[in-house]
Amino acid sequence: MDTKKESGDLEGRSYFSPSGIRQFINEVHSEFRKIVWPGKKTTAGLTGFVILLVVVISLYLGSVDLLLGKLVSTILK
Repeated sequence: MDTKKESGDLEGRSYFSPSGIRQFINEVHSEFRKIVWPGKKTTAGLTGFVILLVVVISLYLGSVDLLLGKLVSTILK
């Protein structure tokens, strides 16, 4: 019994051979066809949410940094 064929076709071949590279590109292309991209409205809404979240977290971290900096400078004086 030939166990090499049962365990996989590419076991004897190199992945970097032209046929291996061609197979990889074909598999990537078929996976890209399966992607479902969000609509323009969803993308814009999520982008706005991310920007808002970045601003809020930046303000929070900036204020904590400012308060801790003033506290340390007060202690060291």
